Amino acid sequence: MKRYILFTVFFCFLNLAASSQTVYSIDASATPEAPRNTLKLGGKGKDGQSISVNNQYITINGKPWIPITGEFHYCRYPEKYWDESLKKMKAGGINTVATYVFWNIHERKEGQFDWSGNKDLRKFISLCKKNGLYAIVRVGPFAHGEIRSGGLPDWLLGKPLSIRSNDPVYLSSVEKFYNQIGEQIRGTYFNDGGPVVGIQLENEYQHSAAPWGLTYPGQPNDMTAAERDLALTQEGVGVSRAENPYAQLGNDHMKILKELAVKAGMVTPLYTATGWGNAAIVPNESIPVTAAYAYPFWTPKKDISPFFLYKDMRRKPDYAPVRYNPEDYPVFPAELGSGIMTIYSRRPIAEHKSFDAMINRCLGSGANGVGYYMYHGGSTPHQDSYYFSDEAYGLPKISYDFQAPIGEFGQVREGYHRLKLLHSFLNDFGDRLAPMQTVLPANASSLKSDNITDLRYSVRSNGTSGFLFLNNFQDDTTMTPKKDLRFSIKTTAGTVNIPASGSFALQPDENLFLPFNLDVEGVNLRYATAQLMARMDDPENIVYVFFAPAGIRPEFSFAENISLKAINQANIKRNQAHTLVTALGDRAEFELTAGSKRVKFLVITKETALNSYRVTIEGKQRLVFSENTLIPADESFTILSKGNNKPTFEIYPKLSSTALSGNYKIDSKAAKSKSASAYAISLPESSFAVQTLKFGEKKFSIKLPELKPQLNNIFLEIDYTGDTAMGFIDGNLVADEFYKGIPWDIGLRDFLNTHTSREMVFYIRPLHRNATYLRDLNQTGLPDFGSGRSLLKLNSVKFVSEYKAVVGF
Repeated sequence: MKRYILFTVFFCFLNLAASSQTVYSIDASATPEAPRNTLKLGGKGKDGQSISVNNQYITINGKPWIPITGEFHYCRYPEKYWDESLKKMKAGGINTVATYVFWNIHERKEGQFDWSGNKDLRKFISLCKKNGLYAIVRVGPFAHGEIRSGGLPDWLLGKPLSIRSNDPVYLSSVEKFYNQIGEQIRGTYFNDGGPVVGIQLENEYQHSAAPWGLTYPGQPNDMTAAERDLALTQEGVGVSRAENPYAQLGNDHMKILKELAVKAGMVTPLYTATGWGNAAIVPNESIPVTAAYAYPFWTPKKDISPFFLYKDMRRKPDYAPVRYNPEDYPVFPAELGSGIMTIYSRRPIAEHKSFDAMINRCLGSGANGVGYYMYHGGSTPHQDSYYFSDEAYGLPKISYDFQAPIGEFGQVREGYHRLKLLHSFLNDFGDRLAPMQTVLPANASSLKSDNITDLRYSVRSNGTSGFLFLNNFQDDTTMTPKKDLRFSIKTTAGTVNIPASGSFALQPDENLFLPFNLDVEGVNLRYATAQLMARMDDPENIVYVFFAPAGIRPEFSFAENISLKAINQANIKRNQAHTLVTALGDRAEFELTAGSKRVKFLVITKETALNSYRVTIEGKQRLVFSENTLIPADESFTILSKGNNKPTFEIYPKLSSTALSGNYKIDSKAAKSKSASAYAISLPESSFAVQTLKFGEKKFSIKLPELKPQLNNIFLEIDYTGDTAMGFIDGNLVADEFYKGIPWDIGLRDFLNTHTSREMVFYIRPLHRNATYLRDLNQTGLPDFGSGRSLLKLNSVKFVSEYKAVVGF
């Protein structure tokens, strides 16, 4: 009797637990509205390629295409390393490069244009083409970009004209500038068979401005906007609810700028304009791009942003209200804050886990284009003691690292790898996603950013198939774990339950999207509890690659009784409802037969996916798994290894040929999967002792090493506690940094190649107890001032070698 009671209680508990599970239901069965082709955009190239734009998405040769745009300023990076960086961007999944043309850098003195060296726009665009990248040229004339006066030359302030207006004298100067740009990139446009697909006109027009660089310490900022617009001009990106009485004049000005650009030869299929916060666009003739900055430096303090909540961005753009009808244009967030700058008084830390979480949210909210500001950091140029950085705002005089996915000196960071996973999906499956509409749950409109407990999700669907988006990240706070998740999605082909039984959990800071009713070479994948990453096609096999974050068991449900075979760490179960495949570990593999095709599935952990690269070897698309940076090329790749002279890598599927690495030793090793090949490279070790000489409390010098052939770069890591840090060579400021609680990482190769001196002098000022920016730093690691009012401490200094090896086959 006692045993019977215990069993009864136990089963009642199970039933209670099962009944308490929430099933999230959503109706995704509606058919999206047909796209409208009313925009005066698009064009054809001499090579037969074509670009069209409708109100929902862009197409290339009639196929929906999602631009993945990475901002990289050519003038902020050494010209000799542009090619390497563009290759890194390509390897990260970027398909389009955006770059500003800063007027004051090219025409510092009126009538004297300079397009040489690091200012060689034409060479930069030609390298984009060489690397298979499209380009969007942001021609201003106002740019912002944390450049002095927003890119407007100082001499404009002394001319009898009104800037950023239809003043004929101002427009005459703009026309000369545009003509110079047109001449530099002549023959590189899409209609010439070149890479330039777009021109951005102006920037944040009638919304934002920068302070004039000609100012005095302590003086209020004098903003670079037409006088009529000053009352509504903001500092930075934000919401602008007031209507500008001169809005029509603003629209007219944008039209004139486009006419001047076209007259200068800048004829492209795409014209863009920053449309957030009631900014002006060229109605019906430009795509109004949007922005989202989770860690702005222009706000008074930290705040929790709305950019991780799903919404219908086709109806409610970020930083709304806007001046245009958003349903008339595709949703293209082109300035997603993948990083942020620091100014002296504000030093926000950009969490790299936010990068892919924001893209997940944007895609789940209807975005059909993504763009990053910045994707690649750099160093703002200067001439002697004339600095082009925005000194009035208190920015570093040189550093424009931006905490970006690729840093100031080419460092590949966490955000690069996180974004790479989404880019791979968009490049392979963006044509399927683009026509799908956003479907939101009933509570989406009432969710607030500080709600860390409720689940955030959305669906993109064409009525039958689609993707379920989940996000559990929020800036400046931590979300709770989301447990016992199960979804019921209504489609025209019936209801899909994800998973069919049981549930899964999503950990804090994670994001995920799951396919349902996915057509896999003619076979229906009802759902997967893993994120789709890539489709690799070769003459023998088609491989679909999926990954799942920690804590989620990947399973794949197929509707038909199809031919399936487990290859590695996969379990197959069949019943009357479906065939279910469960991945039992990292590198799980199974295969299905679809007609005459064999389709392999590779299922990896998110950790493994973050260390993956797409390459082509032996004429086949493959994945390389490595903790190092890879730069793919035809039938080879370059491996960059920071601090490790014995890098390793695996290649999937396995090779039939031998891997070769120049004059360096390369050996085969045991792979983690029988389907892969694994290798280890041995490079000559290069370590350098640090020799420092102090000159008082604030100043010290370091002897610089020699860059050896096996090295791609040498990084100097300075771990200090202070305020601002400056580095000099031959008495010239070459690098600077604002303290953010993390070591200062300086790439030395350009200095070693351009300076004969092998001595670098550093000047670091002490940190003060009442510094306004301390609230921006990691509060668990704040400096201990003890009883003092200031603090200056040099914790450690070391050289770190970045090794380089070219691997061929």
